[in-house]
Amino acid sequence: MASWAALSPSIVEYFEGEDFYRCGYCKNESGSRSNGMWAHSMTVQDYQDLIDRGWRRSGKYVYKPVMNQTCCPQYTIRCRPLQFQPSKSHKKVLKKMLKFLAKGEISKGNCEDEPMEPTVEDAVSSDFGLINKLDIHCDLKTLNDDLKKSLESEEKKKAKREESNEITHSQDMEEKLGSGEPSCSVKVHTAPQPGRGADLSKPPCRKAKEIRKERKRLKLMQQNPAGEREGFQAQCQPSSLLPPKTKSNQPKSLEDLIFESLPENASHKLEVRLVPVSFEDPEFKSSFSQSFSLYVKYQMAIHQDPPDECGKTEFTRFLCSSPLETENSPNGPDCGYGSFHQQYWLDGKIIAVGVIDILPYCVSSVYLYYDPDYSFLSLGVYSALREIAFTRQLHEKTPQLSYYYMGFYIHSCPKMKYKGQYRPSDLLCPETYVWVPIEQCLPSLEKSKYCRFNQDPEAVVKYGCESWTIRRLSTEELMLSNSGVGEAS
Repeated sequence: MASWAALSPSIVEYFEGEDFYRCGYCKNESGSRSNGMWAHSMTVQDYQDLIDRGWRRSGKYVYKPVMNQTCCPQYTIRCRPLQFQPSKSHKKVLKKMLKFLAKGEISKGNCEDEPMEPTVEDAVSSDFGLINKLDIHCDLKTLNDDLKKSLESEEKKKAKREESNEITHSQDMEEKLGSGEPSCSVKVHTAPQPGRGADLSKPPCRKAKEIRKERKRLKLMQQNPAGEREGFQAQCQPSSLLPPKTKSNQPKSLEDLIFESLPENASHKLEVRLVPVSFEDPEFKSSFSQSFSLYVKYQMAIHQDPPDECGKTEFTRFLCSSPLETENSPNGPDCGYGSFHQQYWLDGKIIAVGVIDILPYCVSSVYLYYDPDYSFLSLGVYSALREIAFTRQLHEKTPQLSYYYMGFYIHSCPKMKYKGQYRPSDLLCPETYVWVPIEQCLPSLEKSKYCRFNQDPEAVVKYGCESWTIRRLSTEELMLSNSGVGEAS
């Protein structure tokens, strides 16, 4: 394991020209364009700098879309976990998992009826809905306080006017029931006439439901005047004189929802293991066969890949080979930096694997594959929430590690827009490489696939890789680097 002080240099082999290939999103046969290079080895800091410039790795191949030419522009997206609050749909997924673990309950709804990844439009509308509710609540509270003050002053000034407009409900009840005087009177105010505004100098009319409750209490008084009188008087006291009800409006945190305690006789046990991507690691090596079988099952069922495209060679090259050098730092996370598999073990069986990179400033999500038989658990959403919580956990020891990178956001592809629902999040400006909140980017993306998000026309690109030493490697040096024997600067 490499130490922080003595790191091997990054060795990359750049491919000149732009690659033209079939787009996996819009299916254009030659519409996707990118620049690429083969990374023989790379430090985590160098890769952090690259993804902050719009690059992304697939195995050891590192590529960057030509944003103003490719058919489906791919914008780097990152979530801010420290400010993240799970949405209603997120909570639903977490509760569904808890019910399944605790009681073995399976959601009645069909998986197709409840998409695993809600669209960004749903997220935006739900956010606006929440804001509207909060605004209305605040407005009503302010109005209620102002109304109370107004009523207190008006009651003194216009006592005679109120007496003429008020009808005592208890007297009306007395005539109907033929009983004596009730222990407390309830005043019902006449409603404003149609077409005329409400008189704010008077309290609002009581609801019919409250009136029916008062009638019921009066009947109880008739039946048992002695026994019910004390309880009735207590019920008639103003709410301000009664002890306040203890009710907590504090929402549960993401960790509270994920790690809620289960009963001792829980139906299932879920364990998440972080395993370094290395065949020298005994845990990775022992679980490789089961993990590979799960990958094949996922690719064939979800992506309809033929069996000959899901071999061990493809699996290893795609998800097990990484150019990142494992690094440890005194101030870094206990697990170190590098590439990892987060394995989700259910009752001793792997049902999902999240491939992630732990970098100096973020956790970067690479890929997820899972058992299609457990699609009802919405494992795509669940694993993303677990990775956000994991980033927050790493942040406690490593304060600069505070972001969760979700790969590319593709606004022109409906299936890829779900990443925008993990708020707050930012998109990377493809021209100036500054981060812009996604809410500010969406209006521009609705008009054009390709956008410059930075609104400052004077802004220019600031390159942060001046310390890189670049030279062309000889064939012999490349062979040595591939075998892990030689070093080059």
